[in-house]
Amino acid sequence: MLRLSLEALQIVDAIDRRGSFSAAGKELHRVPSTISYTVGKLEDDLGVQVFERNGPRVELTRAGRELLKEGRYLLKAAQDLEHRVRRVASGWETELAIGHDSMFASVALDGDIRAFYDVAQQTRLRVVQEALSGTWEALLDRRVDLVVGAPGDGPAGGGYVSQPIGSLRWVFAVAPSHPLAALAQPLGREELQAHRAIVMADSARRLAPRTVGLLLGQDTLTVPDMTAKFQYQLAGLGFGFLPEPCARAAIAAGLLVEKAVAEPKPDETFHLAWRSGEGGAALNWWLERMRRPGLFEQLCRHLPALATGQGGADA
Repeated sequence: MLRLSLEALQIVDAIDRRGSFSAAGKELHRVPSTISYTVGKLEDDLGVQVFERNGPRVELTRAGRELLKEGRYLLKAAQDLEHRVRRVASGWETELAIGHDSMFASVALDGDIRAFYDVAQQTRLRVVQEALSGTWEALLDRRVDLVVGAPGDGPAGGGYVSQPIGSLRWVFAVAPSHPLAALAQPLGREELQAHRAIVMADSARRLAPRTVGLLLGQDTLTVPDMTAKFQYQLAGLGFGFLPEPCARAAIAAGLLVEKAVAEPKPDETFHLAWRSGEGGAALNWWLERMRRPGLFEQLCRHLPALATGQGGADA
């Protein structure tokens, strides 16, 4: 007889993440006595101790860690099965995850999300922000179903479809107070090597991170997104390339100085991408919506800018 249940695994998972029976109960909307009973019964059925009790705090035993490690695969498989069954029945996904590069603000999709909720049939939306190669990795690892504004070319190996939606020019800029501002142009490797580059962190966990424009041994300040990169360059903490729409107003206001460099950064193309052979009604709705003219201009209107003060790595 099967001694494991998905309910018990879900409870063990919640206890491990939340650190106590009571916190797990609040997350799962169950009274603490139900949580304690389910864990006790699981331990009795398996004949092993799953948790070490230390007052209100609890920790997994070695057996408990192994149980949860494999159990999370079962929970994910059960969730995927539930989503597939519901999609087959209704045509609409239970949940759709949309990823975008951290260069762009999530609020850029505000109008699209509102329009989706007007027609969607019980599909939950999840918006995920990644950076550089991490945007593509999130799609291939099934953390997102659609990526909007994925930078550069996708990784080798296939498994996805991509379409270009627009491109950006880059401007090399520093604050007027930065030592590079007073140097003759164009700036070469020797001049850049002596100063700090401000780079955006690549969120990839498995794919090789991007390291465009960095010199061997280059001092770097790594930041989480383009907004932080823009702000730190305004503050004079380092140099780097910025999207032209970000840089122009700051240059015109005298807050940044554009410099010519011996090795300029080429224009970068951004893509719409999704996995091959997949698609329920929700994904199909978003694909049609995201293919409309003017989408990239909409994203670029929400790039970091002076009005709002507003990551391998890109310098």
